[in-house]
Amino acid sequence: MTFLEAEVTWDCQTCGACCSYSSEWPRFTMETDEALDLIPEKLVAADGRGMRCEGERCSALSGQVGVGAACQIYEVRPDVCRACNPGDDECRTARAAFGLDSVGHA
Repeated sequence: MTFLEAEVTWDCQTCGACCSYSSEWPRFTMETDEALDLIPEKLVAADGRGMRCEGERCSALSGQVGVGAACQIYEVRPDVCRACNPGDDECRTARAAFGLDSVGHA
């Protein structure tokens, strides 16, 4: 990690790239039936294996990538969403796909 990276504040609420990068990412894995029941049915994919997506973008994401974004179900989001952390490899991959810089600023 460089000095600059150590000083970065990763602001997910002005990003949203991870939620818009791939319709394959928001897949259910280790969630319990009880946890899945908390996710609104309209946001679950027809096959029940993950979140419904519009193109590559998760349907639970509101706002505009790189400007202002928020998860409509943040408190009950799937495990895969919880596993993506600001600045990790998945985050950086998604940010790069949207042309967002690699040091945390949209």
